[in-house]
Formats: sequence, C-alpha cells, structure tokens
Amino acid sequence: MAASRSTDQLRPVALELDYVMYPEGSVLITMGNTKVLCNATVEETLPRWLHISRARHGWVTAEYAMLPRSTEQRSQRETLHPKGRTQEIQRLIARSLRAAVDLNKLGERQITIDCDVIQADGGTRTASITGGYVALALAIRRLEKRKVVEAGALKMAVAAVSVGIVNGKAVLDLNYNMDQNADVDMNVVMTSDGRFVEIQGTAEGEPFSRGALNAMLLLAELGIRQLFDLQAAALAEARIP
Repeated sequence: MAASRSTDQLRPVALELDYVMYPEGSVLITMGNTKVLCNATVEETLPRWLHISRARHGWVTAEYAMLPRSTEQRSQRETLHPKGRTQEIQRLIARSLRAAVDLNKLGERQITIDCDVIQADGGTRTASITGGYVALALAIRRLEKRKVVEAGALKMAVAAVSVGIVNGKAVLDLNYNMDQNADVDMNVVMTSDGRFVEIQGTAEGEPFSRGALNAMLLLAELGIRQLFDLQAAALAEARIP
C-alpha cells in the first residue's frame, strides 16, 4: 500500500463534465491514474429485439473499450469481435446504469454510454460505471428540460468501486499493482439508496472468510458514498442548456 494513501481512502477522483462537445452527456473521470471518457448518446429508436417484443419503454446500454496505448504495451483494437472480458464489462456497465433509470418514463428511445479507457491503472470498469452515470444523468436532465421525457426518469445515482484483500488487509480502490498482488479482488456496484446492483468477488489465492467479505463490503460502501457526493457536486455545477 502506498504510504500516501490509507487502506480506506479512495485515489484522487475528478469528474470533468462536457469533455466532448457533441454527446448529450460527456464526462472524463479520473481515479488515480485511471482515466475513462464516458459519452452518452440519445437515439430516438430502440433495439430490434425491443421492437419485436412491442415494449413501450426505453433502454440504456453501454459499450466499453480500452485504447491501444491505455496500458504499458500496445494492445490490438477490438473491432468486429470484442473479447469475452470486454463483453462482460459492457454488460456490467449497462446493467448498473439501467438501475438508475425508470425505463417507462424514458419513452421509446435508447441511451448508449460509450466508455473508452484512455489510461488504465486498475478499476476501469468501476470508473466507467461511476463516470457513465454522470454522463447518463446529464443526458436525461437535458431531455427533461426540453420536456422530451417525463420528470423523474432518473431515479437514483449509481456508483462503483473495487475493494480487495492485500497482504491480509481489506483495501479500498485497488490500482493495477495492488490488484495483481491481491488475495481477493472484488467490484461492488451500489445505488444511492443503499442497495447493491452487483457484487463480483474472486479469491485469487486463498478462499476468504465471511469476516473478510464484511470488511470489504463496508469499505466499498464507504468509498461509494464519497463517490455519490462527488457525482452530486459535479452535476450541481453542470450547465443544462
């Protein structure tokens, strides 16, 4: 653990709103050395499978990608055939963000959140969820202001953070080196009313106890509560034209 950060402390977090001028919502989230650009696009259409089902509600989906030099060595771009890891992360982000939205009030439209990792140092999926929510909130607030969607389409905030067991201790917000040395690695997604959307935990070494699980969940909730405050503060300063 770095001397400059305690085990229950988040890495420095920054949210830069409207980082890109074209999307309906855009956020650059920085968590330590991890940087993810999250852009929200509103489309007045629905996926074909929703049309077939004759659903009358909207949809929120996500795409995730790591830029070729977001890591120390260049990786190949994923174009037509995303890797299994990428698909799993995309589904996690989408599930998490749908928890924030009343899809019936969204109407028959889709919002896509593109999460592009510019620089990776651990926690890219959790940063994507936390930043993706802010981009989504910007897009929905702008739709509400234009009276395109019914008020209350955005139900609650969603944020996520990683936790783990490193050298026998529960640690909040793992960077890459910590993640590589962790005995347990866990990602936790929560809503602002205190409920869990998803918990992904794996023992990389020894199996972990209920006590260790409780310690990690307590740390995760502590960190996510701070992220909710940062999200709210950023959105309070947002221009909603």
